[in-house]
Amino acid sequence: MRVEHTPRTVGTVWGLLVLNTLGSTGAETIVPLPRSLIQMVTMGALVAAFALALAMNPRLRVRPGAFLLLLSLLLVPSLISSVDLSAGFGALFRCGRFAVFVATLWLISRWWDGSTTFVRYHIRWYFLVLCSVAAGLLLSPGAALPDLYGGRLVGALWPLTPPQIGQYAAVVVGLAVLMVLGRRTDRRSAALVIVPSLALLALTHTRTATIGLLAGLLVAIGSMVLTSAAARRWFGWATLCAAVAAVAFGSLLQAWFLRGQTEENFSTLTGRAKVWEALLDAPRSGAERLFGVGLGDKSFEGLPIDNSWLAVYHEQGLLGVALVAGFVLVPATVALLRPPSLARACALFLITYCGLASYTEAGLGDASPYLLHLALAASLLVAPAGPSASDAGPPAPDPVRRTVARPVRGKEVA
Repeated sequence: MRVEHTPRTVGTVWGLLVLNTLGSTGAETIVPLPRSLIQMVTMGALVAAFALALAMNPRLRVRPGAFLLLLSLLLVPSLISSVDLSAGFGALFRCGRFAVFVATLWLISRWWDGSTTFVRYHIRWYFLVLCSVAAGLLLSPGAALPDLYGGRLVGALWPLTPPQIGQYAAVVVGLAVLMVLGRRTDRRSAALVIVPSLALLALTHTRTATIGLLAGLLVAIGSMVLTSAAARRWFGWATLCAAVAAVAFGSLLQAWFLRGQTEENFSTLTGRAKVWEALLDAPRSGAERLFGVGLGDKSFEGLPIDNSWLAVYHEQGLLGVALVAGFVLVPATVALLRPPSLARACALFLITYCGLASYTEAGLGDASPYLLHLALAASLLVAPAGPSASDAGPPAPDPVRRTVARPVRGKEVA
């Protein structure tokens, strides 16, 4: 079975997809960036990613799988609900962006072989984003920790919100820890990534990312405990440290977790529950229930929905919810049925994180970092491909048999 070498340009394509999903809204930056300029950069990155992927894969060789198939089917309710323009021309534009995003994933799926190559791409590019956040913090602490966000860390060079930074930091830390356990990197290199990422995560005060990181690592390392001595040691030390921290720093951890909120504000998830109730109580036609109202900015009556499932229900209907549930549950089921391995652990971490974050963050129904996380999980769960007929070349000629003369009772018989 031949494993095809992954060109370096594939890593560039992955980085361009990361840039496209950074978004165009967030905190005020040190140098004011017009939103039109940011959108031009992000959309240009997507177009460039698709062009590079197509140039590398002109024969359109792909690795078919349930994840990409269900993700492609999600375009159907998105287009049906957006084509009547009830959500404006922006809905059709978002459909086009989503279609190009999915097509790019199809094109680079040719190099999905179950290895950790794309894990390295993921860590590298998101850590580069975190480096830009750290640079903004050093250049202008006031802009990076504004009062508007309660002193939480934001992007001062590129407009990033605290939940975005927390998500990127949590994913980078989780994958880097697993790479150390799988002996795919040394501890010193991993520490250079993990330590600053954890510091940025703490400065964001993002509860969803913190809980997702802990739960994801618990599931991922738990899947390696029976086969990895390093995983057993990490699991034991992590449990001990967590118990000591809970006893010694319980009050500080509680204050960090509450972020100075009142009990009422905390119980309603910072006002999210009120938006969810209003969205579910809003009158809808049969078509809107089935197909949604069209791709939008993941808001309802001007307020963010901050729930992937309700955002999908609002924009892509019940059909969209079923498809999203499919491409989340299918990789999870495949991962659980696979034997223990580093690739399986990384996939379980990403799926667990996305599943938990979907409760308080939107993004599973459109081009977003969450879809990139799930795409990475899907790439880790495929089996290496064998050579295709076109790659194998012409068939080898039959070997020529040589006759050997040997004496038999005074005669030679060929």
